[in-house]
Amino acid sequence: MKKRRIVSLLLCLAMTLGLLSGCQGGGASGGETYRELYSGEITTLNYLVTGSQNEQAAAANFIDTLVEYDQYGVAQPCLAESWEHSDDMTVWTFHLRDGLKWVDASGNQVADVTAQDWVDAAEYVLDASNASSTASAFYSVIANAEEYFNYTAYLLESENGTKTTNADGEEIVPVDPIEFSQVGVKAIDEKTLEYTLKAPTPYFLSYLVYVCFMPVNGDFLEQQGENFGVDNNSILYNGAYTMTTFSPQAQRIYTKNENYWDKDKVYLNQIVLTYNEQAATLAPAMYQRGEIDYASIGAEILDSWLEDPATKDLVSPSRPGFYSYFYAFNFDPQFDEEYEPENWKIAVNNENFRKSLFYGLDRIRLLSVKEPYDPESKVLNTITPKDFADLDGTDYTDVGALAEINARDSFQEDAALEYAAAAKEELAAAGATFPIKVLVPYLPTDTEWTNECQLLEQQLEGLLGADYIDIIVQAGPSTGFLSAVRRSGNFAFMKCNWGPDYADPETYTDPFVVGGTYNKPEMETTGLGEEYNALVDAAQAERVDLEARYTAFAEAEAFLINHAIVIPYGLEGGGYKVSRLNVFEAQYSPFGVSELRYKGQHLLDKPMSMDEFNAAYETWRTERAEALAAAGQ
Repeated sequence: MKKRRIVSLLLCLAMTLGLLSGCQGGGASGGETYRELYSGEITTLNYLVTGSQNEQAAAANFIDTLVEYDQYGVAQPCLAESWEHSDDMTVWTFHLRDGLKWVDASGNQVADVTAQDWVDAAEYVLDASNASSTASAFYSVIANAEEYFNYTAYLLESENGTKTTNADGEEIVPVDPIEFSQVGVKAIDEKTLEYTLKAPTPYFLSYLVYVCFMPVNGDFLEQQGENFGVDNNSILYNGAYTMTTFSPQAQRIYTKNENYWDKDKVYLNQIVLTYNEQAATLAPAMYQRGEIDYASIGAEILDSWLEDPATKDLVSPSRPGFYSYFYAFNFDPQFDEEYEPENWKIAVNNENFRKSLFYGLDRIRLLSVKEPYDPESKVLNTITPKDFADLDGTDYTDVGALAEINARDSFQEDAALEYAAAAKEELAAAGATFPIKVLVPYLPTDTEWTNECQLLEQQLEGLLGADYIDIIVQAGPSTGFLSAVRRSGNFAFMKCNWGPDYADPETYTDPFVVGGTYNKPEMETTGLGEEYNALVDAAQAERVDLEARYTAFAEAEAFLINHAIVIPYGLEGGGYKVSRLNVFEAQYSPFGVSELRYKGQHLLDKPMSMDEFNAAYETWRTERAEALAAAGQ
């Protein structure tokens, strides 16, 4: 009887410990498990070609970079244990740490990580036939990289020089031959990597946390061929996690890589991401049932959560980020005839028409959909956000021509109506018909975006008149939205975003240059796109005088805004959430993929409240300023 009682007590204790482990998110090998819903499926694991943040977020946890950024945004050694540069900052040399391994999805060791892996990745990225969405970030800074990319593009178009005209009968202009060996990336030996840059680049380290500077095992890449990245078994891993389960539109599981060089700083044993098309709607209730560890709390339920004693102390804001949101006009429409693309071309090439929407867009009203309590704090008058770059104590958004723009509100009803009146007269003379159809697509899985588009329609038509514009709000596809809509030009007017790739204002020019996939400004008949590019080129040419460089980039950005080629909108990436992750432990960087990594984060026993978050945020900001000052940044 006594023995049976002891056994019973032991079983009860075991059950209690098991329940406690479950509450703490017990993982497969005793660590913590983090669980979240997602609604946007990834289409590739090929991190060397993807331009999607959703897909780069996966790569960030599977593939490490030469450097990483700590929780305060200070560059730290990662796969490279040390580095140095030449006096003119054009030659950078990195020394890899010992014992780095490539592993498969199950965590089995496959090969050593060597300097050649960065060379092989560069050759793949710069081969135009691979259509890397991030190649421009690489060839914008590395010596001879753009020349090599252009040569491969010529070979692709001309079928290795056998054709002189393309399918449209246009001449294919020959490009001077160049060998990849001439590109400024070299493996000096197995553990030493050297980059030679186009020009002095003091902020080069900030490039290295972007996907196009990630390594790849060349032998494995060649073996996989076109299958590289099609599933979790067709890539190798050297980062904090491997993807042990990949079931599209079902579940993705990331498991801690026990062969990872820095595994002692990986506290979450598993990341379990479960697909649900209605994730945004269902997640809050699922969190309350203990099924997941994160939920976005949308504006439509925020009040009820804050008023309910059971949930009011679970909600906190998100830390402000650097993803700039803006409304883009499409100058090269590729949508169906029912939306009158030719009529739209006439309208969008009229500056008064664009300015009528520019000054007529009530951004605070639209931002209140996502941020009902303080929408003013989210407004951006410039494309580049505040606090991104500083010039001797002056924020970049207050430098030169941007200062006046940054100080004003673009929503001016009287000005909008004046521009609309002028546009009506000019567009009628140009043969346009009214109302101008304005196709505005949105991602249907994003409830707040849906609501915002409906409000935009009411607000703009209400101000400017339904006889002037016909805002057509249309749901895009739930999967592959960017490819089907923005990149293919299947929109007239749409909210877009851009995050920085490196620590310089130049990074916010990338969406708007000739050849981009945002609004095709080079198609603008008045040539404003070319003028903007000339201003950007002039700014890029200044590499030494930081004041002159920032002033020149400010002039280019002001030109873009003053001609209403885009409409700055806001820092929409905040909002409210309930989360058991401690974001202040996460890697922090305005650029690259650092903030997408789970490394370094623990699960909290309970989510932070508003007050707890705000206190932690103020502490973090103070500590960050001290860390940056100590690092000389």
